[in-house]
Amino acid sequence: MGITVAVTGPTGEIGISAVTALENDPAVEQIWGMARRPFDPADHGWKKATYIEGDILDREAVEKLVEKADVVVHLAFIVMGSRAESERINLAGTRNVFEATVAAERPSRLVYTSSVAAYGYHSDNPVPLTEDVPTRGSKEHYYSAQKAACEAALVEATEGSDLEVYVLRPCIVAGPKAPALADAMPWAQLPGPVREATKLVPALKPLIPDPGIPLQLVHHDDVALAIAMCATTTAPAGAYNIAGTGEISLSDVVTAFGARPVRVPAVTAKIASAVLAYAPFVPSALEWLHVGRTSVVMDTTRAETVLGWHPAHTAAETLAELADSRYSTAVTRL
Repeated sequence: MGITVAVTGPTGEIGISAVTALENDPAVEQIWGMARRPFDPADHGWKKATYIEGDILDREAVEKLVEKADVVVHLAFIVMGSRAESERINLAGTRNVFEATVAAERPSRLVYTSSVAAYGYHSDNPVPLTEDVPTRGSKEHYYSAQKAACEAALVEATEGSDLEVYVLRPCIVAGPKAPALADAMPWAQLPGPVREATKLVPALKPLIPDPGIPLQLVHHDDVALAIAMCATTTAPAGAYNIAGTGEISLSDVVTAFGARPVRVPAVTAKIASAVLAYAPFVPSALEWLHVGRTSVVMDTTRAETVLGWHPAHTAAETLAELADSRYSTAVTRL
């Protein structure tokens, strides 16, 4: 008899791929997917999954979800949004999931998808980052601070329990089903006619500075594979860094999405980050500029040798798939 898995955020950028991977795992018999908005599992070709309406901010709904499961997979999280809104959902909601899972009698395992951002953007962090580096976060970047806070809450909630806890720390997740990277580009907010004009007149393409910091990408299907593996593996619990093979540059990203990169000294990003850190008010979207001030390249040796996970996509292939999907979407809309 197979296991039952409860998933929060089953229709998010990682969620759809994760549930699909769980569907394909013979060890999984049933999947309960909780989301605020209704979805039909059949639309995704899912046969083991059942939709449950609920919000991670609703403790009672979370308790009803996790009491049905052998394994709880927590994916629900806001990435892009205001600091205040994301903090309310990400911190309070995530704590609900952790505490309810510990309190429930049935679950024996919890899988949480954190982020490389939990390590923070600190100049004294080693390169590459390994799983034993403290997850200090960076208070000036809401997403980084919240991911670190969630990991701290996870340790607090599960201390002394028998729960097996697996924490995945992926780098930037991208691909056709995870377009957040493309959507976050400043020029993506330009009116459609303006974006089309830049294709015809290259000189109109926006100039984007590149401080030369290497980047990692991971395909959503590769993250999904890691999640499914953590749900059923006999490998030891703990943290695992997840990233696609190879590195890319911001110039690669900028070029792929129709802008023009301009190389600038690395110190430029550090100065810009320092100015933002001391500014009295910074829009949440601008806080993402802190990401470029230092390398957050991770070592994935533990995931590959201990968990047995191997990415099927390189960083360059993941970027190409995302760029191709965005172009195809734009052509369809035209």
